[in-house]
Amino acid sequence: MEFLIIIIALALIFDYINGFHDAANSIATIVSTKVLTPFQAVLWAAFFNFVAFLIFKDHAVANTIGKTVNEGFITLPVIFAGLIAAIIWNLLTWWYGIPSSSSHTLIGGFAGAAITHAVIKNGGWVPLQDIVDSSKILKTVAFIFLAPLIGMGISMFYTLVMMNRNTWIKSGVLLLTCVGIWFTFIHFQEKKIDENIAKFFRIEKYQKDLKDPSKKDEYPKIEEKLAKAKINAEKSYPFIEHYESKGSKIVAEEIAQNVDLKAVTTSRIEDKLKLFFELKKLENLAKKDSKFERAAKQAKINVDSLKPIAKLHAEIGMDTMAEKMYALGLVQPNMHDDFVNMVKVDIKKDLGKEMDKSNNRIIRFGLIVMLLIIILSFIYTEQIKEPSAQRTSNNFKKMQLLSSAAFSIGHGGNDAQKVMGIIAAALIANGNIVDIKAMPDWVPLSCYLAISLGTLSGGWKIVKTMGTKITKVTPLEGVCAETAGATTLFLTEQMGIPVSTTHTITGSIIGVGATKRLSAVRWGVTVNLLWAWILTIPVSALLAAITYFIVNIFVK
Repeated sequence: MEFLIIIIALALIFDYINGFHDAANSIATIVSTKVLTPFQAVLWAAFFNFVAFLIFKDHAVANTIGKTVNEGFITLPVIFAGLIAAIIWNLLTWWYGIPSSSSHTLIGGFAGAAITHAVIKNGGWVPLQDIVDSSKILKTVAFIFLAPLIGMGISMFYTLVMMNRNTWIKSGVLLLTCVGIWFTFIHFQEKKIDENIAKFFRIEKYQKDLKDPSKKDEYPKIEEKLAKAKINAEKSYPFIEHYESKGSKIVAEEIAQNVDLKAVTTSRIEDKLKLFFELKKLENLAKKDSKFERAAKQAKINVDSLKPIAKLHAEIGMDTMAEKMYALGLVQPNMHDDFVNMVKVDIKKDLGKEMDKSNNRIIRFGLIVMLLIIILSFIYTEQIKEPSAQRTSNNFKKMQLLSSAAFSIGHGGNDAQKVMGIIAAALIANGNIVDIKAMPDWVPLSCYLAISLGTLSGGWKIVKTMGTKITKVTPLEGVCAETAGATTLFLTEQMGIPVSTTHTITGSIIGVGATKRLSAVRWGVTVNLLWAWILTIPVSALLAAITYFIVNIFVK
């Protein structure tokens, strides 16, 4: 338990460092254009980094990070070594004023420690596909380059539109952009709901179990469960189509009336039984120390003996079922209330939560409202008032408050989730939770708070690089760069792809500079940044490998 606490503390320290390392991402342009003072800017950014906690509920990025390494190779020493390596690289790049990616630092450290663990454990090389999820790694690596390119493209688009002198043309284009944003995010919402419903019926789990050699004898039973889960998911999809108009509560009721949810409920009860008797935690301890073998066996006997009663939940009700379990004498009288509360499952409520996690209404409306405000400001300053350079400049300075806030929300939503994924992986490895969906509420709250406090500390060395060294940024260009960066972060979060906010805003700043003229961008600085981006994952992985060798001597 002490080691787990140390790892959680390290993860939050990394989150804090991530905050002040990436503070420049949110405040560099708004400081360089003198819209806010540095102190005002970090307060502004820190506040909206924390606001992201109230907006992002799906934690798709956290899920990706937590599953980067295959479960069989996730141990507490692996996570510890990965975090130490990530912290070292983040501090080094901060010291030299290099805006590297905290995201890829964490991924590289996690993967490097896991690979080293696998080699030591097996006494030789292990195929990479057995250790890490190659699809997630490749997707993440691809977005080292795609995220800044997307940010660059969007920022160039916004810059060209806003520089157009015809008020009605640029207003019309921005209105069409609002329509595009609406349908794009509706599509992502529908896709994520479908994915979450598939996870709700445990399709992904059963498919994973069928690839596990240790469960070969159970393959026929697993295949049967998978087939039923797919049927139930297919039956649910017609009701889910009405989520936007009816809401999660009504849709969950309709699904419960038309779809068999017994198997899902039983599985969730069984998971809770394993947690109550600390089965996984004891099994992990038994692998290290034989004195825990008896306790682990007894825990398994307790869980197996209660499984038949768990299957009766539909006939006898949750309360009666819990009482029957208690009557077997496997739970001490003083633990009765805790036990009853733990095994209870409200499947309709859980189903509604899975759908609500996918809701991106706030993001979608937020982006559209921001663009509408920009449109109205154009109409006011250029059509109602007498146009002037001073009035236009002041107008864009005010708009930068909105664009900077949007980017800070995107930064918090993207980067805090990475640490959430690591903490969730540690909790799973230690046997405290079954999967990332069962992550306790204190995890996201503490992660968002840590990154906000880090942002409040400010990363002044990198502010200079981002705000002045790449290209000189005007208020108009600041609005375009930050809006483009925010849009990119919201899009990638919806796809569950961990991207670098540093890469994203850098690409966006390059985009606004290149729109003026290619020579406006200091390409020498950009090339140096590119080298830092490329080296981040392999260097972090190497540092993690070295750290794991050392840790392995003292912690088995």
